[in-house]
Amino acid sequence: MAKPVVALVGRPNVGKSTLFNRLSGEQMAIVDDVPGTTRDRLYTEALWNGKEFYIVDTGGLDPTAHSSKSVLSVGSADFIDDIRSQVEIAIAEADVVCFLVDVNAGVTPADMEVATLLRTSQKKVDGKQFPPILLVVNKADNMEKMADAWQFYEMGLGDPYPISGLQGRGTGDLLDAIVEAFPPAVEEPEDDSVKIAIVGKPNVGKSSLLNQLTGQNRAIVSPIAGTTRDAVDTPMEYEGVKLTLIDTAGIRKRGKIERGVEKYSVIRSMRAIERADVALLLIDATTGITEQDAHIAGFILDEWKSVVVVVNKWDAVEKDTYTMLEYTERIRQELNFLPYVPLLFISAKTGQRVDQVLPLALKVEEERHNWIPTGQLNRIVRQAMDLHAPRSGTGRPLNIYYVNQVKDDPPTFLLHVNDPKLGHFGYMRFLENQIRKEFPFEGTPIHLVLKQS
Repeated sequence: MAKPVVALVGRPNVGKSTLFNRLSGEQMAIVDDVPGTTRDRLYTEALWNGKEFYIVDTGGLDPTAHSSKSVLSVGSADFIDDIRSQVEIAIAEADVVCFLVDVNAGVTPADMEVATLLRTSQKKVDGKQFPPILLVVNKADNMEKMADAWQFYEMGLGDPYPISGLQGRGTGDLLDAIVEAFPPAVEEPEDDSVKIAIVGKPNVGKSSLLNQLTGQNRAIVSPIAGTTRDAVDTPMEYEGVKLTLIDTAGIRKRGKIERGVEKYSVIRSMRAIERADVALLLIDATTGITEQDAHIAGFILDEWKSVVVVVNKWDAVEKDTYTMLEYTERIRQELNFLPYVPLLFISAKTGQRVDQVLPLALKVEEERHNWIPTGQLNRIVRQAMDLHAPRSGTGRPLNIYYVNQVKDDPPTFLLHVNDPKLGHFGYMRFLENQIRKEFPFEGTPIHLVLKQS
């Protein structure tokens, strides 16, 4: 079941990032967060009133980047186009939109422009406007400013929610409203096919790869609408194996994709990755790894999904004997939190190596279900401890008494120890590497869980 997505929208300096940090901190229980990655987070998985969902911070669009006009002046055509694109994508991708304004600035022309765009972009679903838009009046740090929220009724977006993202004031009521606004949960039908999501930032060739994959193979079932609004599923068979290709070709804005808009392409990938067994992360060979690629790769890791990094447009790169090696080293460095991931260099345009994509994806999916016998697993861990004994700054060393695999999909190992707090991340990474020397689990994350015994 796909988790709902909450998008934070608004002009610069209204406090979106502050609210994002507040909601992903003490006000909620963060469901999972993988340590050891340094990427900037623009989404967080959270739990409130028993419901899990994602919050996405869009970042602000700064009109001064296009003209000398102030934030209050919305005459710049470039700014209007940018904010319209941000709003349209938020409306298309999110289940709930939180539109943030600043109580200190009052109702600004820029805010009114965004409010108009939000209202006119909504669609009616079962007689209700979709997605729901919550007007969040931020920086209401005291009772007087909370009372000033009444002025925002003129924006025509219903009751305003006065909050202080900095102090946490009013955020509980806002979260209650967010959860209440979620669409009814829909159970997805049972499906035993291998689900492969094609993900990546806009214009990396996702649609071209899908066309190549479906054009080369037989027993293609006609495309059907996916279980989410943002993807189209293509059921097919490959060498007797039932597959479902999840296409996430994103909404494209005319001209250059601005940073604020491009961040929303992650939402589309998030929804697809949730449903997938294996993600094909497409990278543009002509641009190399970008911030967006790292965001999507990070989400794949957070969801414990298997992945193949597919470097597309390889035909457009001038090459010599060392080009592929240099690209590989660069990608490994940029995606150092995914050292176990296979790389494949292709051209969806010419078909170069496209015939290797599905076999590699199926191999990775098979690795996901590998099971290590308990005896072998304990031997590997004992040898690892003999090679490099765990150390502790407290004087108490970590003792690992027994290890067993408790599940696959993803492979999960339970380590019975004297004190889970002594399990340093670096040592857990060392143990993972030792396990992978004998059982590579190619393209698949390994989950090590410490339990006190």
